[in-house]
Amino acid sequence: MFVDKAKIFVKGGDGGDGLIAFRREKYVPEGGPGGGDGGKGGDVIFRVDEGLRTLMDFRYQRHFKAKRGEKGRNKSQHGANAENMVVRIPPGTVLLDDDTGEVIADMTRHGQQVVVARGGRGGRGNIRFATPNNPAPELAENGEEGQERYVVMELKVMADIGLVGFPSVGKSTLLSVVSAAQPKIGAYHFTTITPNLGMVDVGDGRSFVMADLPGLIEGAHEGVGLGHEFLRHVERTRVIIHVVDMSGSEGRDPFEDWQKINEEIRLYNPILAERPQIVAANKMDMPDAEENLKAFREQVKTVRPDLEIMPISSLTRKGIQELLYRAAAILDEIPEEPVVEDVAAIAERKVYKFDKKDDNAFTITRDNEMYVVHSERIERMLKRMQMNSHDAILKLARTLRHMGVDEELRRRGATEGTLVRIGDFEFEFVEGSSYY
Repeated sequence: MFVDKAKIFVKGGDGGDGLIAFRREKYVPEGGPGGGDGGKGGDVIFRVDEGLRTLMDFRYQRHFKAKRGEKGRNKSQHGANAENMVVRIPPGTVLLDDDTGEVIADMTRHGQQVVVARGGRGGRGNIRFATPNNPAPELAENGEEGQERYVVMELKVMADIGLVGFPSVGKSTLLSVVSAAQPKIGAYHFTTITPNLGMVDVGDGRSFVMADLPGLIEGAHEGVGLGHEFLRHVERTRVIIHVVDMSGSEGRDPFEDWQKINEEIRLYNPILAERPQIVAANKMDMPDAEENLKAFREQVKTVRPDLEIMPISSLTRKGIQELLYRAAAILDEIPEEPVVEDVAAIAERKVYKFDKKDDNAFTITRDNEMYVVHSERIERMLKRMQMNSHDAILKLARTLRHMGVDEELRRRGATEGTLVRIGDFEFEFVEGSSYY
């Protein structure tokens, strides 16, 4: 089974907690603090592996969490950093943030990697807080939480040549003739429901990858039928071979078929309409094919006179070698890795600008008789500090005083014993004291 889209949850490892400890060696009087820092949490890294072709593995495992860093140790020893978690993905995978729709990375080259969830920093041990005024602090930090997010993965087939066309025009048969691929072939619509890849040996030392892409129908650009599941893969191909049933065996008109498919591609992404294209006029061994080909050529001249039309028969293999030579020649003339942008994505793309924030900014609201302080800096501090020591409470009080929070609380009517909440931390306001 081919899986080309998946949604997973990733989380970087939490940082290790810092340690409160003191040196107690026999011959080191007043040894002072000796608590080490916690280790950094592991990152979640996505790395391209050219040996993978599908996102099947992500159907069964949807959560990826890196390990947390080790806690700090005594004797000023740093806790060990956690190992990074490396997740292997196939080439051609686009990674998007599920919440913002932002493109995280477009993974195309073997070995290419990107950090999708960073691990948290380790907390500082009490040795980091020693000062001349407080040489033995009982103060340490918790490890920072690792980044977490939902990631949407979209796989776009990496192929040099893409076979497009209506269902049952002979795309799978053509691929099976020119390569060792064995796609499912049947005389009914949508035999091919997943892309098939095959390595094609031209015969003169050149080779390329060809993809048999699922058949299109009208409305595909809006998601009708296989819709976007098909069109997503067309973006990666460097040359399009448009297979047309020139015999009209299904009762359809070859020229109308060609126009409809091109229109669906253009509506999905106008840049794809400019991709080099060869029309493979297939089933030339069938009755009426020659007459239909003449009419097709005349009709195409009025729309696109430069279009190459090559008659072939996948059954008798007539014209197949000439088609391969021409496709290889076009590949030699164009860049190996063209940059294809989705116009719709560009229009919706968000531009993120760095706005300098006032780290001392805060707001105060009322919740019945309680005052609630909102401040990113203080809430971040409360998450990091180990608030079970006297020194930690003093540090919080100094921070609130320097930021002007206590003065603003008095101005709003806070008195002795008034309850104050910051995040999940609650305390009583004490008037005339250096701390709460």
